[in-house]
Amino acid sequence: MATNNIQEISTTNAPAPLPVFSQAIKANGFVFVSGNIGLNKDTWTLVEGGIQAQTDQTLKNVKAILEASGSSFEKILKLNIYIKDFGDFKAMNETYSTHFPGRKPARTCVGVADLPFNAIVEMECTALCD
Repeated sequence: MATNNIQEISTTNAPAPLPVFSQAIKANGFVFVSGNIGLNKDTWTLVEGGIQAQTDQTLKNVKAILEASGSSFEKILKLNIYIKDFGDFKAMNETYSTHFPGRKPARTCVGVADLPFNAIVEMECTALCD
C-alpha cells in the first residue's frame, strides 16, 4: 500500500489528540479512530455524571471524528470499549444503545485498571468511509 493513500484525520469538534497519535487515520476505504474518552473538547475535563455521561460524551467525540473522515456510526464495523468497572456495564450499555438504534457494530468490551485522565470508559473503532 502506498503511503500517499493514508490520510490523517483531524477535527476541532472533538478533543485534540496528544502529540504521539492522530485522532484517526483514513486508508483504503477505512477509518481507524483512536481511543476517545468523555472529555469536553473545550475544557479538556471529563464530563460529570458518571458512566452514562462519559459514555455519551465519548460517543459524541467518536461521532465528530467519524464525520470529519466521511463516515458515521452506521458505517462502524468494530468498536472496542475499555471500562474500569464492570459494575457500570449495564448503565454504559443503556447509553451506548441510544447511539445505535439500528444495527449494532461488532464489539469488544474489556475491563482495565486505569484510563487517561482517570476516565471510566474509553472507545475506539474501525469504520468504512467515503
